[in-house]
Amino acid sequence: MSESELVSRPFLTGTDGAAARPWPDDGRAAADGWDGGAGAGLVSLAHLTAAIRRSALLCCIMTIVGLAAGCGLYVALPAPYQASTSVVLTDGPYETGLPSATDDKAFAQTPAVAAAAMHELGLSQSISSFLTDYAVTVASARVLIVTFSAPTAGQAVRGANAVAAQLLRFRARLLVQQQQQVLAALSQQVDQARQKVRSITLQVGRASAQPASPAQSLRLHNLRAERRTATASLASLQQTFAGDVATVEPATAAAVKGSRALYAAVPLPRSQLKRILLYPVAGLAGGLAFGLVIVSIRAMVSDRLRQRDAVAHALGAPVRLSTGPLRPGRLSPASLTPRRRSARRADIARAAAHLGRVVPELADGMATLAVVAVDDPRAAALPLVFLATSCAQQGKHVVVADLAPGAPAARMLGSRRPGIKAVGSEGAHITVAIPGHDDLAPSGPLGRRTAWGQPSPFTHAVGAACADADLLLTLVTLDPSAGGEHLPTWATDAVVVVTAGRSTWTRVNAVAELVRLSGTRIVSAVLLAADRTDESLGALPRHEPDHHDQVVLTALRPEGSGPVLRTEGAGRHGWMADGLPSA
Repeated sequence: MSESELVSRPFLTGTDGAAARPWPDDGRAAADGWDGGAGAGLVSLAHLTAAIRRSALLCCIMTIVGLAAGCGLYVALPAPYQASTSVVLTDGPYETGLPSATDDKAFAQTPAVAAAAMHELGLSQSISSFLTDYAVTVASARVLIVTFSAPTAGQAVRGANAVAAQLLRFRARLLVQQQQQVLAALSQQVDQARQKVRSITLQVGRASAQPASPAQSLRLHNLRAERRTATASLASLQQTFAGDVATVEPATAAAVKGSRALYAAVPLPRSQLKRILLYPVAGLAGGLAFGLVIVSIRAMVSDRLRQRDAVAHALGAPVRLSTGPLRPGRLSPASLTPRRRSARRADIARAAAHLGRVVPELADGMATLAVVAVDDPRAAALPLVFLATSCAQQGKHVVVADLAPGAPAARMLGSRRPGIKAVGSEGAHITVAIPGHDDLAPSGPLGRRTAWGQPSPFTHAVGAACADADLLLTLVTLDPSAGGEHLPTWATDAVVVVTAGRSTWTRVNAVAELVRLSGTRIVSAVLLAADRTDESLGALPRHEPDHHDQVVLTALRPEGSGPVLRTEGAGRHGWMADGLPSA
């Protein structure tokens, strides 16, 4: 159902659907003092929950994006095949238990072993990337487990076997080199001891050939003692060398021969469920968490007004009515459920009834009211068109002046071009006025001649159309760059329409000040798309009543007519079409 069809239905059968709405009805609640609302500006769990509820579409989109990213990773990064083999290592002559197993694990992950395994497999990738394809774990003091990952099961088996074989070869070479180094060091020590014995023997021979003397005898005695010590040391080293040759070489040979792979590498079972949980489900959870974080941060740092008290404080006028969203937003009206469409129609009817109640009743002449849209002219146009249509169906001559960009109210009534046009059917008399594109601040029929200039042709045409009109409804938007001095030429009173979460405090306050500076009185504010969790009232501090507030509202029902609200005292009261449902 289109917006024009929605507002054209009069709904003159009472308040069906309105009473069940969770938003407060019209009326002003006075307070001893206004502090911005209990909890205004505080971030609570209810505040974040409401923000998440409002941004449910964004959270769903981020969840879907996360799920798609997880599925993409699941497809782009298929699960690698793995194969493992166990290698048993016999300790060499200089190795003992678990420390040697830890050393062997480190040997397996050296570039030398990786390069040899790559050469055996015929691979050309970098050594660093190949090292990430396999892992070595210590199962016990003598057993290492080699696990290799590859795109196919065959490659994984060959890779595990190659790494295990190259580890055994590397360790065998290392043991042989260690044996050779030890025996070479011992052989060098024996040679040095033998050279020392020869040197001392030569010195003893030279000392013996010298003439006998006490000094010669003492020196000869010392040299012979030193030779005996050197000879004993040489014998000990020769015995040690012979013993090491007899024990180290067999131990090394036994370690090399006893170290082997226990079995050929076998593929390991793969778990598809684990990958499904790891990628798609993790992506879904990550996307949802990211969306919740975005929404929560945006809710905490946002300066957009949502609470009734905050809007009332910014406007300096009470919020006497709050409704749900009048426009479906991102969803088309056809996609709304019947319950939501009924709720929207009830909200539009309640907002139109509120506008009708604040229209002043004049003794003679034309009643006027300006609807000032702060942020969404199309939403503000819905109750205005509803009220105009209902009044016209009751036989009243209604003029609708659409000064908002795009003329949304005029479009709903079937008028698109600038100028004055009569619309309606079945006896409904509505005149639509749209200013020209170059007339940014047109004067209305209530304006007076000034020394600056004469009224424009559009003003004359509107004045002629309002000559016999009963009601003039004006939809207007105000901008600080253009001012609002033309507003009092269209209406004496104004209702400001604000959409929750669309405008900042500065924006709302600036529009209110423009209205006041023009000399127009703000009689009420309407908050659209109100938050269901908002418990604030939207009232201003209690003040001494002025002559405008000293009114007595009575309901008179003449025979054969609908209810009409009248006022006594100041001459101001709610003015509404007969039979229009009360909000």
